[in-house]
Formats: sequence, structure tokens, C-alpha cells
Amino acid sequence: MTNHPPSIPRPLVRANQWVIVLSVAATWLTGQFWILLIPLLSGLSGLFLQFNPVMKIAKLFLRKPASSYIPEDRDQQKFNQTIAVSFLLIGLISYSLNWSIAAIIFTAIVGLAAFIAILGFCIGCFIHFQLSQYRQRRKSRMENL
Repeated sequence: MTNHPPSIPRPLVRANQWVIVLSVAATWLTGQFWILLIPLLSGLSGLFLQFNPVMKIAKLFLRKPASSYIPEDRDQQKFNQTIAVSFLLIGLISYSLNWSIAAIIFTAIVGLAAFIAILGFCIGCFIHFQLSQYRQRRKSRMENL
């Protein structure tokens, strides 16, 4: 038996991304900013309680065993979820304070990032990789002093 890093099946990650995209779109179309609470509370629950309701519901619709799907790294997804939750929270607070421009910018960023991830390029993964590279270079420079 091989040790695999903890992972999340890709369809569950995609479901979470679609909920973000659709919630942002629904908020813009209806003006009902409370809709952002759906991905926000689900994301917070996933981060702090290791229970993401969106993914739990989506798991009911998997046709194959979870292990048979393309795995997404759990730590990477936690990093991405932290970014998404932060932007959703800032967007929600901005809407509640009638800061329309900030609300639109932050929800657009998170919605667009989720949609681009659905299409195949993970912006959060790119940021995480660049941050890791920066830390490694800094550590290497400190060791060489």
C-alpha cells in the first residue's frame, strides 16, 4: 500500500468552485448580497471544522468511488479556500456597507478565479507555488550568509 498525500476528488472541488461562481453571479443579478453567505459559510466550515457542506452534498452524486477521481491536493485546496473565503468576506462586508466598487471588485476577483479554475488554470495554485518559491529562495539566501 502506498502513501498518497491527502486529497479531495476533483468533482467535489469543481462543485465548490461552481457554487462560488453561481453565488457571485446570483448576487450581481439580484442585488441580494446575502447569497454570498452560501459559499462563505460553507468555506469557513470546511476550513475550521473540516466539513464543507457543498462538498458533502456533491459527494452524494459521485458515481464512482472517491479514490477513482483525479485527486486535488488538500493543502493546496485549503490555501485556495482561504483566499476565496477572504475575498467573499470582504465582498460581503463591502456590500453591507454600501461600498459598491469594493464589493464588485472583490466578488469579481473570487468569481473569476473560481471560473478560471473550472476551465483548468488554478490562480491560487500559481500564487501558492510562487510563494513557496520565494520562501525557498529566501531560505537559501539566509543559509548562504
